[in-house]
Amino acid sequence: MAELMSSGIELMFAGMVIVFLFLAMLVVAINIMSSFIQRFFPEAPLLGMASSVSGGVDKSIVAAITAAVHQYRHEHKLIKDK
Repeated sequence: MAELMSSGIELMFAGMVIVFLFLAMLVVAINIMSSFIQRFFPEAPLLGMASSVSGGVDKSIVAAITAAVHQYRHEHKLIKDK
């Protein structure tokens, strides 16, 4: 009986070590791939896109959307309090 328990514990520790090593290798591989992607494919700056998109929107539309969101939040806040 003692032999079965000791071999079971050895097998458990061997499995835990294998899983730990696999996860450690996975973290290392993901970090290497991330640094490779960032080095050879850097992100484009987003400042140019944001200014061109917001420049085409009419201010009255933005005001209407803001008012609608404010009204929606106000009405649903009163319902939650009751």
